[in-house]
Amino acid sequence: MIREPAPRAVPRPAPSLGASSLLVPALQALTERQPQPEKKVPRARPMSGKAVVMLCATSFFVGLLLSGRTALLTPPSSDLSGYGSRIHLFADDCDQTRRKLEEGKPNDIMKEVSRTHQAIQSLDKSVSSLEMELAVERARQNGGLGVAAPSRGLPKAFVVVGINTAFSSKRRRDSLRDTWMPRGESLRRLEKEKEKGVVVRFVIGHSATPGGALDSAVDVEAAATGDFLRLDHVEGYHELSAKTRAYFATAVAT
Repeated sequence: MIREPAPRAVPRPAPSLGASSLLVPALQALTERQPQPEKKVPRARPMSGKAVVMLCATSFFVGLLLSGRTALLTPPSSDLSGYGSRIHLFADDCDQTRRKLEEGKPNDIMKEVSRTHQAIQSLDKSVSSLEMELAVERARQNGGLGVAAPSRGLPKAFVVVGINTAFSSKRRRDSLRDTWMPRGESLRRLEKEKEKGVVVRFVIGHSATPGGALDSAVDVEAAATGDFLRLDHVEGYHELSAKTRAYFATAVAT
């Protein structure tokens, strides 16, 4: 049998490219190369005038505070030199005193002690003479003795014992009354000149608000016990020296 030959593939002509087919790839390339628009970064809002003023003021005060602390932490050099000179002077004084004690003889030390003792005795004598003159003058003013010689019958010793107390010390006062301080008739008998001539009193002034609750409580206690000496003085922790002076003035006038 005779076979027929297979048909051969006939090449087809390539389609012709028109102008439109050439422009499409060019447009695509242009569109791909065209840069995209950049995103705009949002701008911060400008600060107002008040905020700027407040920020400047805050910075100024912080600077003042820091400068003040540094000034406190670093004292001036003049103060440091003054402290050093004082310490040096104190050390020199201590050294001189120690040298005097070491170089001094026992006889010299005894002489100094005897001189001090004599000075104390002279002061005691002067105080005693002043007390005697005061007693004579008081008796003369009262019209009892006149200006007589001290050896012709001086009045008996008159002593005022003052016990410093405060508004909040009622328990201490009660404790003293229960232990050694006389009360009632014994206290009045002790105060008479014919017996002893000794006056014992709790010394107290008045509060900053006269007539208040504190003064009223002391008035009630004084009426019940009769052992208070009221001073024209305002009570206070830092007024003890003034209270002592007022007490002595009142005791002398009693």
